[in-house]
Amino acid sequence: MGVSSPSRLGVPHRQRGLGALRHPRYRVYFGGQALSAVGTWMQSLALPWLVFELTHSALLVGGVLAVHHLPAVAAGPARSLIADRFPKRSLLLLTQAAFALPALFLFAITRAAVAAPWMVLVAALGWGLIQIVDAPTRQGFALELVGREDLMHAIALNSTLWNAGAVVGSFAAGVLIAAGGLPFCFLASALSCLPALLALALLGSLQGGVRTRPRGDHGRQVVEGAIHVRRDPLLALLLVVVVAFALFGMNRLVLVPVFAGDVLRTGPSGFGLLMAALGLGTLVGAVTLPVVRRRVSWRQHLWIALGWAAALVAFGLSRSEPLSGAVLVVAGVCQTWFLAAASAQIQLHTPDPLRGRVAAFYAQVVMSAAPVGSVLAGWLATAYGAPVAVVSLAVASTVVVVAVRLVLPSVFTLPPREQDI
Repeated sequence: MGVSSPSRLGVPHRQRGLGALRHPRYRVYFGGQALSAVGTWMQSLALPWLVFELTHSALLVGGVLAVHHLPAVAAGPARSLIADRFPKRSLLLLTQAAFALPALFLFAITRAAVAAPWMVLVAALGWGLIQIVDAPTRQGFALELVGREDLMHAIALNSTLWNAGAVVGSFAAGVLIAAGGLPFCFLASALSCLPALLALALLGSLQGGVRTRPRGDHGRQVVEGAIHVRRDPLLALLLVVVVAFALFGMNRLVLVPVFAGDVLRTGPSGFGLLMAALGLGTLVGAVTLPVVRRRVSWRQHLWIALGWAAALVAFGLSRSEPLSGAVLVVAGVCQTWFLAAASAQIQLHTPDPLRGRVAAFYAQVVMSAAPVGSVLAGWLATAYGAPVAVVSLAVASTVVVVAVRLVLPSVFTLPPREQDI
């Protein structure tokens, strides 16, 4: 992607230290996203809990979440076409307003006590269709707001905001649902779109930002990335490890409701607390990531991966809510550290001309694993129980990591170059 980036000449040193926050337009945008992140997480938790309440079927919970992800998988590289051809601020105004529609629909049917599984399925599908346009547009818009120099800082800030929203939104959703206010989780999600819309509207009157030229053929980039990965056993096995994490371990919205409802019997408040614990771990992992990158070699991340799996096994065997919450914090930290390091290794050990192509293929493969993992987790929990499902999936991911280590030891003995990111 070509970018006309503003020079830092003439920018006071104090402002340069602020990174992305030195851009007035980004500050407005960032502020508008804060409540939106909390509302989105409230809906993300209320949706699977609603399906579980209606059906008591982990398989159907997984199915609904898979349907939510399917539009993005089906659209594949074509998702970026609209974002590249229309003004991104205008697109985000449309998508942010559109996000309120499925939330208001879910509020109406739950408030009227007429909710049925097929209605929730339709809402989840609509939500997923909107995200086809929203996600790539949002990624490109950050670049327009801050330029290349501050893009990585903007991405880090957005990630921190999202993880903080997970903690606050999960806790708030659990409290609301426990108090009989499940419909109001969806209403809160709809209302949280308003600050984001206001911020986007205000951006039209603020000067600044950079211009971006349309990207190349994203579909071709994915194909070329796949060809390169196939020819490089090291990159291929690194990708296998990451996909194993996505497939076997990132299905918390399917299994945690079942644990809270049927295993720990803590109900929606317990569900919210468990998800808040996982979000807290992810947030801690993100905040401490710079220190870990400097002090922990890539070889040592093998133990972090195994620690993540061990935490999930402990969660599957636990019958204590405090213990379950504690091990989910550990799982969130380890997951964040390992996936960030693995992504860095994939980027670092890809030739510069192919880095964008491999990144595009990597993103598409990991995204495609989400719906498969949701259905797999739901089926295992329905057939054998949630504890067996969690332990089995954690063991499966461990087997993949160990197998990769045995097949090609150099995957986990690469030079520790994380600090170069």
